Amino acid sequence: MTPITSFAGKRVAVFGLGISGRVAAQALVAGGADVVVWDDHRRPRENAAASGLALKDLVMSDLTGFDSLVIGPGVPLTHPTPHWIVAKARQAGVEVIGDIELFCRERAKIAPKALFVAITGTNGKSTTTALVAHLYRCFGYEADVGGNIGTPILSLAPPAEGRVHVIECSSFQIDLTPSLNATFGVLLNVTPDHLDRHGTMENYAAIKERLVAQADHAVVCLDDEITRAIAERLRRAGKPTTFVSITDPAIADGIVLDGTKLLRRTAGHSSPVADLAGISSLRGSHNGQNAAAAVAALGAHGFDIATVQKGLSSFPGLPHRLEEVGRRGKVLYINDSKATNADAAEKALLSLADIYWILGGRAKQGGIEPLRPLFAKIVKAYLVGEAAEAFAATIGEAIPYEFCGTIDKAVESATRDAEQSRTPMPIVLLSPACASFDQFSDFEKRGDKFRELALAKIAEKA
Repeated sequence: MTPITSFAGKRVAVFGLGISGRVAAQALVAGGADVVVWDDHRRPRENAAASGLALKDLVMSDLTGFDSLVIGPGVPLTHPTPHWIVAKARQAGVEVIGDIELFCRERAKIAPKALFVAITGTNGKSTTTALVAHLYRCFGYEADVGGNIGTPILSLAPPAEGRVHVIECSSFQIDLTPSLNATFGVLLNVTPDHLDRHGTMENYAAIKERLVAQADHAVVCLDDEITRAIAERLRRAGKPTTFVSITDPAIADGIVLDGTKLLRRTAGHSSPVADLAGISSLRGSHNGQNAAAAVAALGAHGFDIATVQKGLSSFPGLPHRLEEVGRRGKVLYINDSKATNADAAEKALLSLADIYWILGGRAKQGGIEPLRPLFAKIVKAYLVGEAAEAFAATIGEAIPYEFCGTIDKAVESATRDAEQSRTPMPIVLLSPACASFDQFSDFEKRGDKFRELALAKIAEKA
């Protein structure tokens, strides 16, 4: 844990008692703050009280006299309307911040030069975060990983020399971190998302931009219109920035992807960085972008190409992100349960061929219509969950499909059909293009179920 000594003696209210909220409250108490906590729901309040935290009914309380209100990222700050606790804090003149802001203030107090890499983007954040940490470990650092990737930042060890914190930041978290000042700030991409919480694309993009604008050194990918505009503003402001591109290998300066090769461009000249060919955890051009950004976030270490290549080659990848589960004879099973929308599923379809595609769940806006140009890569589709009828209507006669209802039946049917393929490596792919909430509590549980089923099929053949 990182005790928040920078708040010693201050009165702090913590609202939103999920795991990050509870850890934030405990870190504040450990640092000497006077802390009370509350949540809209009874069960989180009971859990907090059981862990020794002091409950205070903030619905009935005036926040005047508190120094800060710490809220979880799930509490609306601005849209569709500010949560009642946020409105109450603003009325009382109390700042509203999140747990990453607590970390930033503690780092500024105890170890302002400690390495801190903050990573954001609409897609690819988790893989890039894990990869950056893996690469730093290859260079001998103690690398702690947290934030939006699942581990609360304040549950990690405190900032210190020789330790790097690699933190995935959602737009919600950035919005609650006014003093966010990473050593390296990484922006991967910006496409429409979370507009119910930010109101407009302009607001959403501006929040993402803040992470790189306030970093000591920015890393910005140039592969969408919004990030190119952000990069140009940083350039004009004189911000030290490394540019990354997977679509334009001829940029004058930065790190680019050319085929499977990462190249460093300097004044229009290229030098090799690494080759991603054969690295299954980094297949696909989207992972080329993740890898290029990760190398840029190494700073001077990124010029040690032997260690970089070794680090990239040994990266195990993340569960549920194009995760190779194993083979049953020639049939390869890949778990891409994290693909909860069409944009994410597109990455898998672009990266693979001879696909027996398991998809469905609770559909997102737009469904799978954007994936139509990739239907030719799919041998057959296996439809599950609430979206099955709608997806079947989209597919029409483009490819064969089967209504399976559940993942169990889909794995059974897809395995049967894939084993009849005459190609050398048919792939049973779970890439649902849907949320999991119709049948599973989250995408992890869905992916765990697919992995369990695939491993059972592999064991049958052994």
